[in-house]
Amino acid sequence: MTEHTRAAIVTGASRGIGREVAIRLAAEGHAVAVGYAGRKDLAEDVVRTVEAAGGRAVAVRADVADEHDVAALFDAAETAFGGVDVVAHAAGRMVLSTVADLDLADLDDLHRTNIRGTFVVAQQAARRLRSGGTLITFSTSVVGLALPSYGAYSASKGAVEALTMILARELRGRDVTVNAIAPGPTATDLFLDGKDEETVARLAAQPSLERLGTPADIAGVAAFLASEQGHWVNGQVVRANGGIV
Repeated sequence: MTEHTRAAIVTGASRGIGREVAIRLAAEGHAVAVGYAGRKDLAEDVVRTVEAAGGRAVAVRADVADEHDVAALFDAAETAFGGVDVVAHAAGRMVLSTVADLDLADLDDLHRTNIRGTFVVAQQAARRLRSGGTLITFSTSVVGLALPSYGAYSASKGAVEALTMILARELRGRDVTVNAIAPGPTATDLFLDGKDEETVARLAAQPSLERLGTPADIAGVAAFLASEQGHWVNGQVVRANGGIV
């Protein structure tokens, strides 16, 4: 690993898993660009949290599917911190519906954020990550579980996994790792929205560890993949789900 101060970009960092990843990477010594789409107030709260703990952070607005916004996000991180060593692409969208009933406009929005957004961020990461760096994308354990109503969402995340595996091989010789984290049911606003207590309890009982994951659980996996200790892990989908089979 090189001796410079390591810097990270985290998308979707104003809330949920992205927020915890940003705070955890800062705690591990990374300067962090807190990427957000709309909630500037929440992103600035993450910056204050990082700074209060002695870290460095900046909030940068970017639509992850807009290549100009994402290029500007990387520019901002490079200007503030001198370069980019870690990209954790946590921004995502979820729409639940049966295949028969899905509004195709929702499908287009989902794919714009989850597939195009991941591709745009991965493209900039592939061009700009410094030697010793890592790209972390986010899939979902639902890809392997084939749950009804998750068809469009799971299909978009299957695309993320395919892209991640290929990019890991394309970056041969760069000393840059590329991995996907595939969380199971995790207690975030995105996950809990629209679910009644019975549904949440049923999903929490699925893992062998018999609870929902927390954003901190997932952030710990991201921190490991971003660390020197995790650098031998490359081209993998890490199913962080408490033992769902």
